[in-house]
Amino acid sequence: MRRRLPGTTATTLALVAGALLPGTATADEPQPDDPAYTTRDARNVADAYGRVTEGQLQNPAYLPALARAATQTSVDQLLAQAASPTRPAITPGNLFPGWNVGNPLRAGWERTRGRTQPVAFTNRYGALLRGHVYRPRPGAVDPYTGRVLRAPFPGVVITEGSVQGSEGMYEWLAQDLAERGYVVLTYDVQGQGTSETFPHQDSPADTDALPFCNPFAAPGDGEMSGCPGVPSQQLSNFVAGTRNALGFFTSTPDHPYRNKAAGGADVTAYNPYWRLFDRSPDHRTVTPGRTTRIAIIGHSMGAAAVSKVQGTDDRVEAVVALDKLTGPGSAGPLDGTGNEPTVPALAVQSEYGFTVTPWFLSGGSSLAPQPSPDGPDPRRERRTGFDAWHRAGVDSMLVVPRASTHLEYTDIPLVLPASRYSQDLTSVYVQRWLDRYLKHRDPDLLDTSFRYLEPVGDQTWRPVELRRNRLLSFYYCSAYSLHTDAGRRSSGDITDVGC
Repeated sequence: MRRRLPGTTATTLALVAGALLPGTATADEPQPDDPAYTTRDARNVADAYGRVTEGQLQNPAYLPALARAATQTSVDQLLAQAASPTRPAITPGNLFPGWNVGNPLRAGWERTRGRTQPVAFTNRYGALLRGHVYRPRPGAVDPYTGRVLRAPFPGVVITEGSVQGSEGMYEWLAQDLAERGYVVLTYDVQGQGTSETFPHQDSPADTDALPFCNPFAAPGDGEMSGCPGVPSQQLSNFVAGTRNALGFFTSTPDHPYRNKAAGGADVTAYNPYWRLFDRSPDHRTVTPGRTTRIAIIGHSMGAAAVSKVQGTDDRVEAVVALDKLTGPGSAGPLDGTGNEPTVPALAVQSEYGFTVTPWFLSGGSSLAPQPSPDGPDPRRERRTGFDAWHRAGVDSMLVVPRASTHLEYTDIPLVLPASRYSQDLTSVYVQRWLDRYLKHRDPDLLDTSFRYLEPVGDQTWRPVELRRNRLLSFYYCSAYSLHTDAGRRSSGDITDVGC
C-alpha cells in the first residue's frame, strides 16, 4: 500500500536527509580498538539510567507525588477487586503498591488537560479486561499549535508490553495524544495489571460467573496451553487483546460490544466516548477496505501483536511498534510469522533490552545480546521489521533513541533503566506519525529540533527542546522510507551511521 506525504516534495526530503548532520557518525569517530570508543560507550551506558538519575531523583516533587499516587491507586484497585470477587487479577500490577501508578507528576491531567473514564470488557476467552478511555478536554486547543480541537477525532488503541506491563505505565502516551485531538484506549491484557487472570470457558455448571478452563484440553489458535490466556506471557494473548480492544473501542449504543461470558460482571456496554470517535472511512487512502480512522500502538509483545493485527484488521489505518516492529520471517523473541506490511508503520526501537550491556555484547538483538568483538552492527534494528516494510513499498520509519532501553516506553518508578529523554522523543515521533497518517496533516518527520511539553508536578507542564542529532543512536541507524505527494518514494538514513 502507498501513502502520500501531503505538501512534502521529494526534493525537500532529499535535501534534509543528504546534509551531514552534526553529532552523527563520521570517519573521524573512534573505532572499537580505540580507548576513546570504550570511554564514549561508558557514557552511553550511564545515560541509559538517566530517567532515574537525572529525572526522577532530581525533581523534588517526584517522591511526594509518587507516595500520594501509589497510595490512591492501590486503594482504588483493592476496592475494585473486592467488588468483583469472581474476577481475580492475581498480578503484581493489582497487588503491589506503585506498580501501576505510571508517572505521578501527571496527576491532575484529567482536570486541566483532558478527560478519562474507566472501562471494563471481556476478551474472547471471557476474562474481564480493565482499561481507560482518554479524550481532549471540551473546548480545548492543541497545546502545541493553538488550533481549536473539534470532534470527531481519530482513534488509538494501545496494547501494553509483556512481563507484567500494566496500562498505567502507558498513560503518558495516551494523555499526550488525547490532548492533541485523539480518542485513546489503554487496557490491561488478560493476566496483567488489573485484568482478570483466568478465562471463563465451558463452565460445567453452565454459569459464566466463575473462572474456568480445562488445562488438559489441546491448545489452539497459537495458544500455549488449554487454559487460554494463561500464562499471560504468550503472543496469542496480546493479539486477542488487541482485536478485542478494537472491537470495544468501535462499539456504540446501537452496536454494543459483545461481552462474552460476562456472568454478572460490571462491564461497559460500549465506548463511552463513541460520539467523539471519527469512524468515517478515510477516502484519501489508496488502499481499499479501510473502515475507520484508527491506529494501534504496542510495546514489546504488544508491538509484536500490533505488527500482526495491522495486516488482517481493516479497521486499522496506521501502526506504531515500540521495540519492536516485526516483519514477515522475523525470528527471535518476537514472532514475525504472517506479518505482512499493510499500513504505514513507525518503529521506535532501543539500543538495550531489560539490561544495559557494553558495546562488545551488542550482537544478536537488544533482547538477546551476544558477543560483538567488531562493535555494533548499524543495521541491526532495521532487520526486525523496517526492511520488510521498505521492500513492500509501504511507508515506514525507524527511530532508535540514544542510550534507550526496552523500558523507555513504560513509566516505572526509580529502579529500572531508561534514558532521560527517549520517552519524550518517542512521544513526538508518535504524535507526528499519527498526525500524518490519521489526520493527513504535514508535520516534518525529518525535523532536527522538537518542542515537547513535559510534566514537572503540581499540574504544570513545561517545554523542553529535543535536539534530534544528540538524541538518536550513534550505533544503530534510524531510517525512513516514505512516499511524497508526487507519488515517488524517498528513503534514507536519518543519522548517517551506515544504514
